[in-house]
Order: sequence, then C-alpha cells, then structure tokens
Amino acid sequence: MKRFKTVGTKNDLIELVNDIGFLPFFRNPIPGFSLEDIASPKAWYDPDWTNGIQWPCWQWKGEVTWDHELGYAKLFRGKAGFVSLEWLPDLCNYRRGGYDFSERYSEGLAPHTDKEVVELLEEAGPMFTKEIKGALGYRKGGRKGFETIITRLQMQTYVTVADFEKQIAKDGSEYGWGVARYALTETWWGEEALDPQGLDPEESMESILRKLRDVLPDVGEADIRKFMK
Repeated sequence: MKRFKTVGTKNDLIELVNDIGFLPFFRNPIPGFSLEDIASPKAWYDPDWTNGIQWPCWQWKGEVTWDHELGYAKLFRGKAGFVSLEWLPDLCNYRRGGYDFSERYSEGLAPHTDKEVVELLEEAGPMFTKEIKGALGYRKGGRKGFETIITRLQMQTYVTVADFEKQIAKDGSEYGWGVARYALTETWWGEEALDPQGLDPEESMESILRKLRDVLPDVGEADIRKFMK
C-alpha cells in the first residue's frame, strides 16, 4: 500500500519524518508505513555507483541522528525507525511512564543489567556496541543477552543511537555495515529537548494517537496503539 511520497534523498526523509512524526525503517504490520516501503529503488539499493554497491538509506540513518536532525533507534516493536524532534518528548514521556531511569530502577522496574549499561554510558559518553560489550563482559564465553538489554533500553527511550560508523581495515579502507554508537538520550539530545511540557504519559500517548490517526486514517486506533506500545 502506497501511503506517502517516494523518498529519494536524505532531505526527502527529513521532510517526511518532520511532517508525519514517526517512520519505521523496515516493513511492519502497518502496510506502507516504513522507509523500506517508500524509498526509491536506488535509495534503498544502488548497484551502479563507481565505488561499488551503495545502500543510501543505511547511510542516512547515521547522518540524520549524528547531525541532530531526527531521532533514530529501535522504537517500534523492537525494530528501528525515526522520530521527529517535535514528537520525541511525547514518545519519551509515554514510553517511560513518567519515570527517569534511576526512579525506574529504584522501584524495581528495571534489572541490574540495564543499570550497568546506563551507568557506563553516563560515565563514558557515547560508545560503540563492541566497547559496551567489552566493558561489561558480553563476549564469547562470557555474559549473554546484550541485544535484549540494548533493545529494551531503546524502546523505553533511555538509550538512543548517536551514529553508525564503519569498521576500518589495516589498509585504512572502510568495510562492513556501520556499527552503532549508543548514547543516553538525555546526553545526546539534552534534557530540555525531552521536556513533555507538563503532560502526563497518557496525555502524551493521546497526542501521538491523534497525530497518527491523521497520518494513517485507514488504520484502527487499537492497531496504532498496539504498534506504538
């Protein structure tokens, strides 16, 4: 199902997300509501570049968050996507249920494994996945479950993606997919940028629902609420 104008450039992506508020990266239970659905073929996969195959959409996701143009993290049913800076405060307010992380932990609503990641990022600042895993012992033969932890922290909006950077070979060339660099959401965006302006969490969710009902008029409210849970 075609819902939105085709995205062919990074500016197209930024304009669209700023207009509709939220955009998953990959296809999902809401047909047509993803960058994968609406990216032009060469934006999604371009085999014709002189320097080899390019995947522009994968490049943009790091650029827009690094340049503080859009938020990007695993935000939709454990999968990645974008949020505009206008709607980031409401999303954080709703997903956190009114708790900052220390309050969530003290109330017994977050495990110690999550606290370790949050405290490490609070002390060290933005870190690559492999750096976090190394510091906390998530390696072969060591602790397990890191992906579950980092996904949960993104879904709850305490942690966000700051950038993606390719690995560097011995000859100085880049290779592989970009590796995520994570940061605490407050560190990356600043506390003022997350201010919900006095709304309680359910009021923020109602605001999100109103926005998405307008964006997705043929999708039922129950389906939108379930998707944004």
